Amino acid sequence: MDSGENVKQVVRERYGAAAQRVARGDRNACCGGKGAALDAVDPITSNLYDASQAAGVPEQALLASLGCGNPTALAELRPGETVLDLGSGGGIDVLLSARRVGPGGFAFGLDMTDEMLALAQENKRRSGLKNVQFLKGEIEHIPLPDNSVDVIISNCVINLSADKDRVLREAFRVLKPGGRFAVSDVVVRGEVPESIRRSMNLWIGCVAGALSHDEYLAKVRAAGFEQAAIEVTRVYSAEDARDFLAQEGEEVRQLAAQVDGKFVSGFVRATKPAGASTARIEPKSSTQADQASCCAPGCCGT
Repeated sequence: MDSGENVKQVVRERYGAAAQRVARGDRNACCGGKGAALDAVDPITSNLYDASQAAGVPEQALLASLGCGNPTALAELRPGETVLDLGSGGGIDVLLSARRVGPGGFAFGLDMTDEMLALAQENKRRSGLKNVQFLKGEIEHIPLPDNSVDVIISNCVINLSADKDRVLREAFRVLKPGGRFAVSDVVVRGEVPESIRRSMNLWIGCVAGALSHDEYLAKVRAAGFEQAAIEVTRVYSAEDARDFLAQEGEEVRQLAAQVDGKFVSGFVRATKPAGASTARIEPKSSTQADQASCCAPGCCGT
């Protein structure tokens, strides 16, 4: 099994276990990391949804949230739009999106984990929403036609893929010309110790697989997007790092101080050009894309 398939299998197993924890009434933590008690405070997943949003979805959808942001609050969804959530888990962002786009719009959720899909279907039933559909599949192979979606959202999932370039090309393909890419993800600022990069558990915890700020933007542009930018929404401290490194062994725990402020949650936004071809684009290298377009003010260290 190659490294990409290995990551995918571990992700599937860990998220399946997360769905089972929710079914027992437990809260999940750190983007698929080991479960936490209901009263635990996780530095990545906590306090992402306000009271009005939490009240509008089934409790199990909230408990199943493994995200690092709130893309539905930042994506400026409009009535009548079609939205796709990549890696939709228990469905919280799909359900919130469906309410935002209204009866004239539609929200798809895509997930590869049977247990999460079953949980999402139950949450859809409890919500009473009709403009929702959950699809089984991988974010590297989106089961929707070209030019079929107005907005793509995702919440701390793209970093889990071993083939992020493929994910971004697929997102570009299914978006309509002028469509919007609006995802929350973990982003790295600066160098990260190789010990963290090697850890499979940390990959499933949204850390080891995270891209650097500049690399993320370069890959988004290489997929064909324009107006790419990252807005930092939360910065993780050394103390936070100790929390999510706590069960990874003494060698890795000692690295906490070295990652102080280097991991952040960011809102990544970009647009598919209005005149983009409906054909699949040939991937450009990240270097070519980076040379073709500069960062937005305030990004890339400017």
